Amino acid sequence: MNTLQKIKTLGKHPLIQLLKNNKGNPTTLILMEPLWGIPYNLIAPFATLYMYTLGITDVQIGLILSIAMFVQVFFSFFGGIITDKLGRKFTTMMGDFFGWSIACLVWAISDNFWLFLIAVLFNSFEQINQTAWFCLLIEDADPKDLLGVYTWVNIGGLVAIFFAPISGLLINSFTVVPVVRVLYLVFALNMLIKVIITFRHCDETRQGKIRMAETKNTSVLQMLYEYRDLIPKVLKNIEIMKVVIISVILHITNLISTNFFSLYVTQRLGIADSYLAFFPILNAAVMLIFMIGIQHRLESVKFRIPMWIGLVLYAACSILLILTPIGSIPFVIIYVFVGAVASALVMPRKDALLQLNINPKERARINALIMSFTIAFASPFGYLAGWLSSIDRRLPFIFTFSIFIIAIIIVGRIRDPEFDEAHSEVDDPVVSGTVE
Repeated sequence: MNTLQKIKTLGKHPLIQLLKNNKGNPTTLILMEPLWGIPYNLIAPFATLYMYTLGITDVQIGLILSIAMFVQVFFSFFGGIITDKLGRKFTTMMGDFFGWSIACLVWAISDNFWLFLIAVLFNSFEQINQTAWFCLLIEDADPKDLLGVYTWVNIGGLVAIFFAPISGLLINSFTVVPVVRVLYLVFALNMLIKVIITFRHCDETRQGKIRMAETKNTSVLQMLYEYRDLIPKVLKNIEIMKVVIISVILHITNLISTNFFSLYVTQRLGIADSYLAFFPILNAAVMLIFMIGIQHRLESVKFRIPMWIGLVLYAACSILLILTPIGSIPFVIIYVFVGAVASALVMPRKDALLQLNINPKERARINALIMSFTIAFASPFGYLAGWLSSIDRRLPFIFTFSIFIIAIIIVGRIRDPEFDEAHSEVDDPVVSGTVE
């Protein structure tokens, strides 16, 4: 097959066709994702080590995480109201500016517990734009394309991970602290560019315009009072609550993995700091191969079975890491490889499944409410993980194994949504459609 034929074949790939069919906000936001993903993934493997090197203890790291999540509950709760009143586009820009640009500037100069705390509190603004960004991304997209859209979002972040060796090479030459400080400054600049592109090339969604008009003369207090009726309906919807519980578990396990994996492999297993940049690349490579080459072939299997298999793999990963001999890089590589396959199976489906069970008319407020539930339930576990890590660095991963088992049981009882009814117009402000 010559080069021209390969290009034509690539152009017919379902993911490429999806971008062509969803021009506008979905394509713009997907193509912008590396602006966030590149600096984030340059920093992520070293963020906890950066704090630890500057004298922040395991318990203090866990305390910062828990305080941040407590504040994020507040921002998430009001995120839906702000998104409806100010619009999806403006709220996304505001969250990117305060939640990332300003936060990264503070991180860049942090050298004590209080500055790190201030940085994560600014970063909590990002929870406001989570609701707005997802609405901006999917509201004008075809419902049947949601899994593909979320797959592209994951791909956008994964491509950025291949820049991670740059930080590893720089740290070998200049040490962790000065390199991470500069990377945070680059991150702040990138997010400012992202705000400008969003302003110029994204449009308010149809549903966003409707909600802005409907809430124009409604006070924030009145909209807050309306949660009185909305919250019980969300809590009573079994299918939504199943996905929410899965989201909470994944939020907790991701929190532990992101913040304590680097300490585990460097401080307990004795693996050099420079290898930390390699593991995200392996994770990204495996996920990209899976998402581009296999993901679209699993569409007929729907949601439940792939998610269940992914969670089983996640649980196996936790056991593997706990049993890894000191200094054994091959075991850690297997852990990363299996975890990447699990993420590719679980994450896009979890996000799409949630949206398919929500009525588009109340997407902003219900998403904000669900995000608040997720963070609120997960918030104590940052401190718990830090405390467990201070006793034995294996304990946080023993804990993740135990809650993955709970997730496996719940996913076994999830019902796959019917796409032809998933976005039907119904009176219930919570449920978007029926399930089989």
